[in-house]
This record gives sequence, C-alpha cells and structure tokens, in this order.
Amino acid sequence: MAPTPPSPPSGSSPEEREALREFNMREADSAWKAVAYLLTGPAIYGGLGWLLDRWWGTAFMAPVGIVGGMALSIYLIWFRYGSH
Repeated sequence: MAPTPPSPPSGSSPEEREALREFNMREADSAWKAVAYLLTGPAIYGGLGWLLDRWWGTAFMAPVGIVGGMALSIYLIWFRYGSH
C-alpha cells in the first residue's frame, strides 16, 4: 500500500509544500520505474530468446523469452512496490 501524501492546508508553510513536492516526485519516479521494468524485461529476454533461436535453429525461444521476461517483470514490480 502506498504511503499517504502529506496534505498541507491552504496557506501552508514552504516546508510543507516542499515535502509534498518531494513525495509526488518519489511516487512519479516509482511509476516510471515500473513502466521501465515492464518494457525492458520482455525486450531483454525476448532478445536473448531470439539469439538462441538463431543459434539453435528453432522458433520457440523468442516467445518463451518474451513471456518469461514479462512474468519476471511483474514479479519484480510486485516484490519491490507491492509488498510494503
């Protein structure tokens, strides 16, 4: 569960506004990291599967790599961000 952001009242101090801005930046960074994991996992493992397909003369390792990379990416996101 994500932490609740501090809620500065109207007319809040500059320190409270800065704390809220830093919280929002951390949350945005976490979201972009999750997107990066979802894109790079299948790309890297799919690429490795494609290379194995070329080397072995098969046609099934690239799809296996893509699916495996997506599964590993989802697991990493759940482990890193979902277990708090």
